[in-house]
Amino acid sequence: MRPIASPKELNDLRGRLRAAHDPNHTWVQLCAGTGCLACGCEPVADAFRQKIRGEGLEEIVHLKLTGCHGFCERGPLAVIQPQGVFYQRITPDDVESIVDQTIKHGKVVTKLLYRDPATKTRIEKAEDIPFYKKQVRLVLRSNGHIDPKSIEDYIAFGGYSGLAKALTTMEPERIVDEIKRSRLRGRGGGGFPTGVKWETCRKSKEEPKYVICNADEGDPGAFMDRSVLEGNPHSVIEGMIIGAYAIGSHEGYVYVRHEYPLAVKHLNIALGQARELGLLGPNILGTGFAFDIGVSRGGGAFVCGESTALMASLEGKVGEPRAKYVHTVEHGLWDKPSNLNNVETWANVPLILEHGADWFASIGTEGSKGTKVFALTGKICNTGLVEVPMGITLREILHEIGGGVPGKKKFKAVQTGGPSGGTLIVETRDAKIMHSMEEAGEIAPGDAVTSLLDLPVDFDELTKAGSMMGSGGMIVMDQDSCMVDVARYFIHFLIEESCGKCLPCREGLRKLHEILERITKGGGTPEDIQTLQEISDTLIDTSLCQLGGSAPNPVLSTLRYFRDEYDAHIRDKRCPAGVCKDLVGYAITADCVGDAKCAKVCPTEAITGGPRNLQVIDQSKCIQCDACYQVCTFNAIVRVKRDRAAEVQVAARQAWKPVKERTQAEARA
Repeated sequence: MRPIASPKELNDLRGRLRAAHDPNHTWVQLCAGTGCLACGCEPVADAFRQKIRGEGLEEIVHLKLTGCHGFCERGPLAVIQPQGVFYQRITPDDVESIVDQTIKHGKVVTKLLYRDPATKTRIEKAEDIPFYKKQVRLVLRSNGHIDPKSIEDYIAFGGYSGLAKALTTMEPERIVDEIKRSRLRGRGGGGFPTGVKWETCRKSKEEPKYVICNADEGDPGAFMDRSVLEGNPHSVIEGMIIGAYAIGSHEGYVYVRHEYPLAVKHLNIALGQARELGLLGPNILGTGFAFDIGVSRGGGAFVCGESTALMASLEGKVGEPRAKYVHTVEHGLWDKPSNLNNVETWANVPLILEHGADWFASIGTEGSKGTKVFALTGKICNTGLVEVPMGITLREILHEIGGGVPGKKKFKAVQTGGPSGGTLIVETRDAKIMHSMEEAGEIAPGDAVTSLLDLPVDFDELTKAGSMMGSGGMIVMDQDSCMVDVARYFIHFLIEESCGKCLPCREGLRKLHEILERITKGGGTPEDIQTLQEISDTLIDTSLCQLGGSAPNPVLSTLRYFRDEYDAHIRDKRCPAGVCKDLVGYAITADCVGDAKCAKVCPTEAITGGPRNLQVIDQSKCIQCDACYQVCTFNAIVRVKRDRAAEVQVAARQAWKPVKERTQAEARA
């Protein structure tokens, strides 16, 4: 395909591509994102190709491998167009019935439809599934619809129309003003106004200027940026070109996480296609504007998500941050003005240019406009990517979109903002206990919160609650999660990822972890609480960069909302959630039915008793792996203080009766 010489040629091409789309043809839009690849979508794709070819349907049935549809819990999944039928958990064996029944005869394969757990009904259309109903998909608008390796698909879907508008009808200053009026805030974590950053960079007198995309998504459980680059890389490229024109840059970089091979592959394909069509290079759309983008793969360092550390890595140096007062829009890459935004921020830019600042600003809250993509993971029924308007409540995300906690367990907390974010309480706590702690001075006034389920999710409200938006990770925890152990885990992660350049972060995190480790092992003292607070305050005030400044959030937020769990570990030497191995013992009660499932999964053969008998745990062999607790469906295995486990089992021996005797006794009663 020859280069496009003008915006008119781009529009003409879009018209031809749309006209060539036959509405009578069938399209199998099969998710081929990383999640569905892991679930086995490649054999499903091969089965579709073979079946379509074997039936001689190549001219009217087309298989399209798309980016992530979002509902990762249900992969592999596909949408059959034009019927719009949503099929989930497809296997290669299902392909024959999909082609024979749905594609050839218009009938639905009922067993492959999503079944609503609440109503038990089968749902045919994706938009009617609760997971999708409350979403507002802007950044993810074309994921699931276009082939990420096809620039023609992106153009037909409206791609590069925002760029054409920017280059031919808007001056750079007006573009910056449009982004400012939209009130778009950076989606990478800081939430800084994007238009203000662009304006400052544009006003800088130094040359050259650089445009950079941060795709070094390092938060555990986060995969928003990966999915955008995998499913719609052209949206990011288009946003970067518009940003470059606005600030006066001619060179850009995408700094992408090394562990994202599919994202890198699709990005490089997209860059090559854009150059071939004249959308990147020396004369974009015949306007004379020159800009190109290079790709740099990070080495897996979490700290390189910080702007100055990222730019040091781009320069080939060790990824260490500089002092907070260094503004990269003035002294960034190679000490030149540099505009850094993350993947999701850049992907929003073409939408704002195409539809206008007022349209974008009409979505969200007063201080947080537009939508946000979250990676919903952890103890939640519907894991996956969700894009929701700013201001939606945690209750709507966790219950209505997420589908609640599996196994009839209770919500406890949700971690937002990644390792440096906070753990927010979403369970209903005992108000009397919380208020008594407040009166005793153990928690601050106003922290006696019974639940934050109705908290609006936006930049400002999350910060007030002791957490932050971050890049968009959202990890859900249930009643079996120990908040002290959660804080210990995230602090350990941050120790491993700290660059070690500044003493507060290097030594402060190690001291925090040492105290938390001691508390989880039963060696904590009441004085440890004050020490945790003091070290956290020092980290916030004196760390060189924001990684250290936000690192204490997991500790401070769990202290704020789950102080009673810290007290249980310190005073009672007990882990309420039964997670901390040094404080918990496992015992089998008289509710045991003798099915011996627990014995079968025990890795140390600590459980004996045999079928139809009371099972007994040998405490000297038990390693507290939790396997028996997870597999028991009769709630016969309990977590207790370690020194009480033997006592519980003695009581069980005295009270236990065979199931047959119990049934007869219940019948007589």
